[in-house]
Formats: sequence, C-alpha cells, structure tokens
Amino acid sequence: MSEDTPIEEQTKTKEAEKEKETEPKKSEYKFIEDLPGVGPATSQKLRDLGYHTVESLAMATSRELEPVGVSEKKAFQIIGAARSAIGINFVRADELYKMRQTVLRLTTGSKAVDKMVDGGLETQTITEFYGEFGSGKSQFCHQLCVNVQLPPERGGLNGGALYVDTENTFRLERIIQMAKHLGLDPEQVVKNIIYAEAYTSDHQMFLLENADEIIKANNIKIIIVDSLTAHFRSEYIGREMLASRQQKLNKHMHKLIALARAFNTVAVVTNQVMAKPDQFFGDATHPIGGHIVGHTSHTRIYLRRASHGPVRIARLVSSPYLPEGEEILKVTENGIEDVTEEEKAAKTRGR
Repeated sequence: MSEDTPIEEQTKTKEAEKEKETEPKKSEYKFIEDLPGVGPATSQKLRDLGYHTVESLAMATSRELEPVGVSEKKAFQIIGAARSAIGINFVRADELYKMRQTVLRLTTGSKAVDKMVDGGLETQTITEFYGEFGSGKSQFCHQLCVNVQLPPERGGLNGGALYVDTENTFRLERIIQMAKHLGLDPEQVVKNIIYAEAYTSDHQMFLLENADEIIKANNIKIIIVDSLTAHFRSEYIGREMLASRQQKLNKHMHKLIALARAFNTVAVVTNQVMAKPDQFFGDATHPIGGHIVGHTSHTRIYLRRASHGPVRIARLVSSPYLPEGEEILKVTENGIEDVTEEEKAAKTRGR
C-alpha cells in the first residue's frame, strides 16, 4: 500500500482484511471419504456408527468416534476437517448477526401463535410442545408436516418432514385433510413426509443417529419426535434408573440439536406431563424430563384445553429472548386455526 493512498481508503482496506480473517473458511469436502485420514475401512465404520455426511461428523465429539478404532488425535483431525467444510470458526458478534440471518421460520398455522414466537418456529433450535393428552400436541405436529411444504411467502420452507412416532399417533387422514384445506396436492404432501415408528427408547435414539443421510437426500426441513419421553418414561422406572434415563435423554436431544444446526431444520418434540400433588398453588402440571429437557429445549410451549369446544391455550413458557406470553387457537378438521373475534366475544360472554 503506497503512502499516497488516502487514509480513509487505507482504513477501509484494513477493515476488509480483518473481516476476511474472521470469515469462516470452508473446504471442499462433499463426502466423508474426501476427508483427510478417512479411507474406505474408516468410512464404513463411520457409517456403521451413523455418520453418513460431513455435516453430521462436524457435530461429533472425539469420544463418539472411539468405536471406529482411530486415535484421539486422528479423531480430532477428522472432526476438524469436517468442521472446516461447513465453516465453523470464531466470529465477531456482527458476523454472528449476519449468520443469524440464515435462520428460517416456519408458520404454526395460527397467526396469533406465530406472533407470540416472533414470526414462527426457528430452524437450528428445538421447540417443545408439552401438555396433557388431548391438548393438541400431535395436531400441531401434523400441521407442521404440511406447513413445511408451503412456499416461503406462505410461511413454509419448501421442504420435507421427518416424523419419529413413539406412541402410534400419526394419522395420514389428518395430513390429507390439512393439505386439502391449504390447497396442496395430498399425494405430493404424503410423499414428502418420511415416517418411522420407534418401538423402544434405544430404537428411537438409533433412528436419529442414522437420520443424516435421509435428511440430506430428502431436503428435510423439520424433524419431529412425538413424543420425546414416552419410551424413556415407561422403560426407566424408579429412582435408581433416573440417572441412566437422564443421560440417555441428554444424548438424544443433543443429537437432535446437532442435526437441526447442521441441516438448518426446525426441530420439534412433544412431551408428556406429570402432576405434582404436593403443589398447593398454581398449575401442578409439569413436563417430564426435568432440567435436562428444560435446558436443551430452546422454546417451550405449554398447551392446554379450554373449558369446552375446540379451543386451546398456548403459553410460551420459556425462550432465549422472547417474553412469556399466551394466545388462544382452535383445532378443527382443517387443522390449527385462529379463533375469530366473534368466537372470542362469545367466549367472554360465557356462551
């Protein structure tokens, strides 16, 4: 740089160089075999472990690669190379703000609920719906499977859905009803939903651990686990098994968040509840899973029935940046809908 260069231009050039230094540097590794140190035998072992894509490897830990038989140093190298391919690096807060622009939002079907969660459900995070049976948790899941296939201008993500069902609550009849109401082709909507029924908690974990290739191949934009805790609750009984249950739940949810971040998808879980008979004031209904589920779920929404009819109340219980709030909606044969002003007025009058 010559001394004749104006000071303003020199400053701008230095700033540009700084930004270049902090930008995530991406390497061209499309398949796990392309990663340095990964030969045919190692790649097969990685696939057997559930790592089919570079994105899923980037979110792994060296301990998780122990069964492959590579040294800790080599595991770090493989993971580091995978991370370089998707641009994980130290960044300034202003760069982080730019990266946050890649976060997408999916409509719930209710404008009131969308407003409560700042425009819709976020990608790269876990949203948890919890409530008693019949509160509308699975109805939301069905609706989201359809909504995700809408174009962005209608609140969708132009993608498919991966649905892990643990309580046999998935019904294609509901999907078809909702698709018709939104003017979508039911046959096409059904084709864009990848379904798996989990028979045990281990099977449930196995399905997610081997989902990366399916997510990438089918342009999956929402991953749903309905319900998260049903199998864990029935299989791990008694205080002596609580620690094991919580460790497995923790691992399972961290795998889900890793997939959501690697593929920029929405992650939704439903959760069962329990009653606390020793609580004398306030709502005694609490979600299963304790602090593990509470800390890992970024957004928690509590669903409950109104006194009568199809009306449900959705309460935003916790969010990293949004205030608590409450909105009413209704579940009809068309799906998740807003309550009209007339219905609100009638409810106020007690009709």
